[in-house]
Formats: sequence, structure tokens, C-alpha cells
Amino acid sequence: MTENYDLVVIGGGSGGLAAAQRAAEYGAKVVLAERGRLGGTCVNVGCVPKKMMWNAADLGSALHDAVDYGFQVETGAIDWATLKTKRDAYIERLNGIYADNLARRNIELVRAHASFIDAHTVSAGGRLLRADHIYIATGSRPRLPLIAGAALGITSDGFFELEQRPQRVAVVGSSYIAIELAGILAGLGAQTSLVMRGDTALKSFDSLLGEVALAMLREEDGVEIVSRAIPAELRRAAHGSLELRVHDGRTLGPFDCVLWAIGRGAAVENLGLERAGVGLDVQGFICNDKYQVSNVPGIYAIGDVSGRAQLTPVAIAAGRRLSDRLFGGQTGRHLDYENVPTVIFGRPPLGTVGLSEKSAAQRHGAANLKVYRASFVQRIVGLHVVGPGADEMLQGFAVAVRMGATKKDFDDTVAIHPTSAEELVTLR
Repeated sequence: MTENYDLVVIGGGSGGLAAAQRAAEYGAKVVLAERGRLGGTCVNVGCVPKKMMWNAADLGSALHDAVDYGFQVETGAIDWATLKTKRDAYIERLNGIYADNLARRNIELVRAHASFIDAHTVSAGGRLLRADHIYIATGSRPRLPLIAGAALGITSDGFFELEQRPQRVAVVGSSYIAIELAGILAGLGAQTSLVMRGDTALKSFDSLLGEVALAMLREEDGVEIVSRAIPAELRRAAHGSLELRVHDGRTLGPFDCVLWAIGRGAAVENLGLERAGVGLDVQGFICNDKYQVSNVPGIYAIGDVSGRAQLTPVAIAAGRRLSDRLFGGQTGRHLDYENVPTVIFGRPPLGTVGLSEKSAAQRHGAANLKVYRASFVQRIVGLHVVGPGADEMLQGFAVAVRMGATKKDFDDTVAIHPTSAEELVTLR
């Protein structure tokens, strides 16, 4: 027998949970299907445990620096097992909190995989769930390279399963995930190499950030940067360690662990999208417009699966706005993907909001662009900062950029001294 709801949500990650709860607050009858742990990538194998590992690496650096401030500190190798146990316990507690939040809002949770029967019906746990509105919020998964021996390596998911710290690690990739994990591993004492296909990192960010990120990894964390190294094969040597052969004939290693950080793809396997007529773009993400609507009316994509900015706050904001529009009567409500702030948790963090210099020149014309070198009154279209506390200071500046602040507005703001943030209101 088919059960009727106002909304069916497929996926219990950050976006799906936020969207379901917002709809329920408007009185919608909501059911959410999730076979895995609640919280999705962010809570279980992403932002939250990553930040805990980053904090651990940062504390290690602070202990090292404490000697220069007169503290008598004796430090040894990190107890990885203790760190993992405490981290996992914290994550498990969060999983329970999310389940309680759903129950408090009378959202039915189906602990099962869901797949489409047709454009308005989903099968989950032996039940047929029907709704006029169906949100797909299944997230993304790390990609593996299509080379021999790729399965010998791990991804960012596997990083959080490591029972002990590997001594020699290769992180393959140049994305923000690669930069973050390389810094964390090096900060926690692993001999770390960053292996990149080209010469630059963070290609989707301002070029300055990529340059600084590599310099920081090399100079501050002692990470070996291996450039122009296109993986060809990963193999296990006779002595048990891993060796990475690259296309130009070099053999890199030996390594105890090789971590692939080469991108993420939409988690759409076995959803039965073809039965609902839902289309995918050339990269495998669900086609959708600025209102998150797929090519099939009544079916929506939010979060990573939509192919937009793969950030937890973005998924949450998009999901809530979608429910505001569909169930809260807020006609036209949608997420504006312009000026989304983000932080790469390198060591130190790198913060960014707005356009990169290259993108700003393309959009506004290079002749109309000024980059921090002179006083100007034009609207600020991009802001990038590197250093301790960048993650915290960027949030307030993101509000300013979003509101159209000019350089004069920054100049007219009295600085707080001595701080790192004052640099952004005293630039000449």
C-alpha cells in the first residue's frame, strides 16, 4: 500500500536534514530515508572530524611554540588511537542528536536505501512512499583514479578509519581536501608528500591562495611537493610498502599509505533516476536550476548531488530556502550562490569570499579592476586572507562583501589592534 506524504527526502546529510526540518516546521508531513549514519559526509567523514584532526595538529604546533614563550613543555608522539576513539565518540553523539531532532519535529525516519518507482513514488525498506515533492540529497563520494592498483590506496573516507598514524604518506591531488589532509598528516608527525598532476594547487580558487598553500606546506610543515606527476599505477612492493609509478617513468615511494584526493562524484547509484526521468549533467550531477528543481517538476536536488559548491553551509542554506518556498509561502525564495565564503583549513587557514582576481577581470574587465594596491571606491568583489584566525575573521567580512561594501567602507572602519583582521581595513 502506498503511503502519502507532503515531502519525501532521500538522504540524511546536512542538506537533507535541514530541508526536512524546515518543511516540518511549516506543518508538512515529512519522511526521510537514510540507510547510513545521519549527518552525511560533513559529520561523519568530512568537516567535523577533519576539524578535530586539524585542531590536534594545531595544538601540536602550539606546544612546540610554547617553549618560545617560556613554557616548559615536554611533548612526544601523538597517541593516535586515543584521538580516534574520542573523535569517533563525539561523532556518534552527533548522530544521536540528529535522530532526536527529527523525532522532535515528527519527521519519520526510514533506515533504508531509497529508489524511485516513478516521478512521485519512492521505495524504501519495503514501503512505497509518495509525495508531490521529493528532495534528492544523497551527497557525493570520493573518486578513485582509473589506474591499476588504485584500490590499494584510501580516500578521505578511509583517512578517518586509520587505526594508527602512517609514517610515510602520499596525498595525491591538488584540491582543498588534498591541501588540508596533507597539512594535518604532516602536523601530526607523518612524513608527507603531496603529489600533483600539474604545478599549481587550488585551481578553483584565487591563484594567490594556491601559491601560498604550497609554500606553507613546504616551509612550515615540511611536506614534499611532487609536481607534474600523473599517476599510472599503484603497486605493493616486495617489502610490503606502496610505490606509485607516474607517467613520466618516475617511481615515488616507498609509502605506508597513499591517499587519493582527486575530487568527488555525485552519489546517485541505484536511485532509479531513470524510472523518474531525472537527468544528469556531463559530470554526473543531477541537472537543476537556480530553484534546485531538476528536469522533472516536483523532484529537486540539494547539496553535493546538485553539482554546486560542495560545502555544508551551502547545502543547508539551499535546503532551507527550498522548503521556505514550497511550504512556507515564500515565492521566489532560493539560494544565491554568489559570494559564498569558504575556508581551506591549511596550516594556517586560507579564507576566501567573492571573485578570484582572474574571475573578476573576466567579469568586470581587467582595466576596471584594482587589487589592494591603491585606494579605490569600487565595490569589493573578492577577498582572500591567509593566516591564523582566517577561518573566524572571514565570516564577518563575507557579510560586508555580500552587502556590497566598498574599499572606502573598509577604510572608514576603525581597526582593532593588534589583530590580523585589522590588515583588511588598513590596506593602502
